[in-house]
Amino acid sequence: MSVELRGITKQVAGVTHIKPVSMVLEPGHFNVLLGQTGAGKTSLIKLMAGLDKIADGQILMDGQDVTKLSTQKRNISLVHQFFVNYPHMNVFENIASPLRVAGMAKSEIEGRVQEAADILQLGPMLKRRPHELSGGQQQRTALARAIAKESRAVFLDEPLANLDFKLREELREQLPELFAGRGAVVVYATSEPEEALLLGGKTALMNDGRVTQFGSTADIYRNPQDLTSAQVFSDPPINVAEVTKQGTTARLGTGVQWVLAGDAAGLADGNYTVAIRPNHVSPVKHDDRAVPVKGTVQITELSGSESSAHFTFGDDSWVSLAPGVHPYEIGQDHQFFMDPSKCYFFAPDGKLVA
Repeated sequence: MSVELRGITKQVAGVTHIKPVSMVLEPGHFNVLLGQTGAGKTSLIKLMAGLDKIADGQILMDGQDVTKLSTQKRNISLVHQFFVNYPHMNVFENIASPLRVAGMAKSEIEGRVQEAADILQLGPMLKRRPHELSGGQQQRTALARAIAKESRAVFLDEPLANLDFKLREELREQLPELFAGRGAVVVYATSEPEEALLLGGKTALMNDGRVTQFGSTADIYRNPQDLTSAQVFSDPPINVAEVTKQGTTARLGTGVQWVLAGDAAGLADGNYTVAIRPNHVSPVKHDDRAVPVKGTVQITELSGSESSAHFTFGDDSWVSLAPGVHPYEIGQDHQFFMDPSKCYFFAPDGKLVA
């Protein structure tokens, strides 16, 4: 089983919302759509699910052209970030609803519903109606319906976005196991880079209706092919600045400079954009290669065991993300240290060059 997109596009009132997308989504791992709100993730899912009409291109499922087939005939499941359950039905009936529509025998329906309910720990709640459930239980009911249906493709559109932190963490860990070995193509949309990394598999980075890069999640995180991809796959935002390369030296406009090594040292002299993720900018000097950068602290945040500081650095705004609690003072200058081995260099056209 596979879902293949061949140059599919979407237009609304003559405006192209989804630029040509071509990629093959396969079972055995999660296929993540990662991008900020408005990047086109939900629009792309609706095209694949048959909810919206494509302007151009083809969609193939297991080699069959389903471009003009209705949603019902594509044998897919869709789970939204909002809890979409029938309020007049209890949990059992909600899970069983697509099976009854398909005309499945009563005994098989009962078996599938019970199996899905057991997997998602909904057994004691099968007689309850949605208004008697918590948010997490309602979302588990929607997931159970997708599992029981045994669809060829399952589309999960930010399914954990409206759950509290603890439930989100629990379900995030369970999801890969829930769909493992079922042979379905699973597509998961999220705006959180950390979630994409936790789910693994493959990721399509989306920006302004375009897939900027698609491949192994870990690989494209380590090797973004352009600046846009690096920015999509970074939270907090990746730090960027203009840098001049001369000989083996890189110079920022703020007077910061360092000696280049590796591929960066072999670049032609000229102007580039340097980018480095916040977790490689630290308030602590870890080794002699670290490059000191001084900035004025604007905002500080403490999240769990990590501290972040947003600071102005010349004409740019940068972020440091470091383990531990650090004594930042708003409005005060603070010394930070950048790991030069973790810098990306992009040409004026945005392409990665080192």
